[in-house]
Parts: sequence; structure tokens; C-alpha cells
Amino acid sequence: MSSPPAAAPACSPPKWVPWLIAFVPIFPPLYLAALGCLGQLRTLPLTARYILFFFASTQLVAALFTPRPLLSLALAAARTLLILAMIAAGVYLRESRNLRPLLWGQLLIFVTAWGYTLTTQGFAGVQARLGHPYYYIVSLGLVAVVALWLIVFWRGGRLWWRLPAGGLALATFLAAGSRGPLLALGVGSLAALAFAGKQRRWWVLLPGVLVLVLAGAASTLKLPLKPVERLLNDQTTGREYVWRDAVLGWQTSPLGGVGPYQGGPYLTYLFKDGCQLTPTLQRNDIQCPESLSRWSSVWLIAHNAWLHWLLESGVIGLVGLITVMGYALWQTTLTRDPFTISVLFGFTAMNVVDVVIALPSQHFAELWWVGVGSSLCSARLATQGPA
Repeated sequence: MSSPPAAAPACSPPKWVPWLIAFVPIFPPLYLAALGCLGQLRTLPLTARYILFFFASTQLVAALFTPRPLLSLALAAARTLLILAMIAAGVYLRESRNLRPLLWGQLLIFVTAWGYTLTTQGFAGVQARLGHPYYYIVSLGLVAVVALWLIVFWRGGRLWWRLPAGGLALATFLAAGSRGPLLALGVGSLAALAFAGKQRRWWVLLPGVLVLVLAGAASTLKLPLKPVERLLNDQTTGREYVWRDAVLGWQTSPLGGVGPYQGGPYLTYLFKDGCQLTPTLQRNDIQCPESLSRWSSVWLIAHNAWLHWLLESGVIGLVGLITVMGYALWQTTLTRDPFTISVLFGFTAMNVVDVVIALPSQHFAELWWVGVGSSLCSARLATQGPA
């Protein structure tokens, strides 16, 4: 049996913390402030600490079995430390309502995306899928999904702003035309409906239903909205070739993989295109700077989280990831918190066709690990009601 955990931290953080959280989507490096929360991991139940210790150990041990063990060990240590810091931030914040300020930064990102795309490319840029200078198109769609969840699950306070904020998030999601975020929206909303206990309401499905209705109407009426039409497309857009490359790359080093952030050259289907910035910048003829070209392979992903982890950390690292993911998903069902449930289950579903838990990101992957921390410390409070 687990030993009794230490007293939980206060639910209301200092007044400067909401401001910090609000600015994270705009300036993502601010999430490094989570490193200051590492001590919060001591407040977790013993079982949760054992799980995290096992996860961290597998990541470091796996690095020893890579082609370049010293480099891989340093990179694995850095990535694992950042993951633990984000989990610790979730323990510190504990309640999902403390993440609400994210919405204000996200709304500003949406305004920036529309303003930049329309100003530089006009409506043709929207037809080619709405983009952002430093958010990739799929990332923009996923952030729009998170914003919709924040709006739908927001309880209390003045709510007159929900309609325009929700409309902006929904329009951004549709204009991004990303099917992975649609999968996240559907699965996450269904999970919240199934596991949120007394908070179970059918209206949690409203954003997903609206998306499907609008997409269906656009297809039926043959409206000239190409991003919306793309939502109903079942093509894999070359992902099967990336998955094949990931498996072939993993086979060169089965136990420990090829090392964190070193899998890019093995993903030949993507690697052959060289250094590329976001599609929005490319459409404006803004090319990848020469200083970044040598590092371009670092942000190439296998478009499946488990294949990506297998490629970079081998069987050993993947076992650790699956263990902490499975435990977190189980624990989050006990919290009955609809937002945390949506994020953890929705992102997990999207990981089948993308990688949305690999750090660092523009804040969405960090949010998943914050949700893990929140679920690990809050599940024991389930009987007291959701956050």
C-alpha cells in the first residue's frame, strides 16, 4: 500500500502566476518556470513517485544503448527533467481552473494567425489552410481545440464573452483543416462525457457536433472552403512512409533507440526535404536560415508518439512511457475533472497520427504533462468533487 502523501499545495497560486500562464502561448519559453516546481513531486503519493522514478530511469538507461550514449544521456536527462518539471507544475496548480488564463494567450494567437494570413496572403492563404508565423498548422488546430474545451468547461464568472471567444476558436479550427485535432476533439469530449461523474453533460459534445455539422454542410452545399473539406478526407498524406522509416530506424538500435532528438535522419521521407519553416512562412517565401539548417532534423517527428519514442528511446524507453501514460489515464478518470480528462484522452488519441506529447513544443505538449501532474495529485480528492 502507498504511504500517505504530504499535504497538498494551496489551490490558489500567487497573482503573478495567472499572468505567466496567460503569456505562455505567446512566448512559449516561459514554461521553463516550471523547473522551480520540481520540489512539488515530493507531495505525490508513493505509488505515483515510484511510477515517475521508473519512467525517468528507463529514459536514462535507454540512452546507454544508443549509438552515441554520452550525447543521448545528456539529451535524455534534459528531456526527462523538463517532463518532470511540467508534471510538478501540474501538481503545484492541481486544479484545472488554474489553467484558464491560457485561453487569453491562445485567443491572441488566433487573432495573430488570422491577421498575418489575411494581410500577407489574403483569402487565398486561408484556402491554403490558416497558419501562424511560429505555430505549425496542426498545432494551431490543436490549440483551438484546447481553447474550445476551456470555454465549454469554464464554470462561474461572467460568461458574455463565450460566444465571440468560442466563435474565434471554432473558426480557427475549421480554417486550419487538421484532422488530428478533430480526432482529439471527438475522443476528448467523449471521454469527458463518460468519466466526468456528476459533471457529465451532453453539451460537452457541442464543439465536435458543430464542427461535423459545418464540415458536412460545406461538403453538401459545395462551399469553396478547402480547409473544411479536408476535415472529411481520409488520406494519410504520406504518414505510412514515415511510420515505415521509424520502424526501420528503430531496428538499427532496438534496445535504446537512436537517441532523443536524433531520429530525424532516419525519417528519410521527411528528411529529404531539408530545413523547412512553417508552411505559412514558406508561402511568403521566407526560407529556413542557414544557421538553423544543420538542426532541422531535430524537430522531425514520426507522426505517431509510440513509434517516435520507440525510434528515439527503443524498447526500454517506450516501456517507461507506456507505463506513465497508462497510469495517468487511469488516475485522471478518478479526478472527474472534464478538462483534464479531455486533454489527456484527446491528446492520447491524436498521438496515433501525430506526436503531441514530445517536449519542447509551443505549449500544447507541456499542457499534456501538466495534466498528468494534476491527475496524479488530484485523483485522491475525487470524492470531494472535481476541480
